[in-house]
Amino acid sequence: MREKGTERPFTGKYEAFWENGVYKCGACGAPLFDSDTKFDAGCGWPSFSAPKANAQIEEHKDQSFGMLRTEVTCANCGAHLGHVFDDGPTPTRLRYCINSASLDFEKK
Repeated sequence: MREKGTERPFTGKYEAFWENGVYKCGACGAPLFDSDTKFDAGCGWPSFSAPKANAQIEEHKDQSFGMLRTEVTCANCGAHLGHVFDDGPTPTRLRYCINSASLDFEKK
């Protein structure tokens, strides 16, 4: 999370996990995503259509690996979470592609 790494696709503990609850920052515990915004994007990482209301997520331009992407980090502690793309479902059309390693889960 501090070195902005990415886990291999389809290997994270939350990629195919569908319980009801809140996904939190694995570094500081800040609430980030509700389970009702999680969807199967088929990309190999947990995907969410929107952050939790009042979630503290920051976006940054990422030009690593010769690509132009938008990195998302925890605004509370600066931990790398993943990236956001504009190919998600309606109504947001966003796909927050998040590393399982950057998340903790609290069951409702």
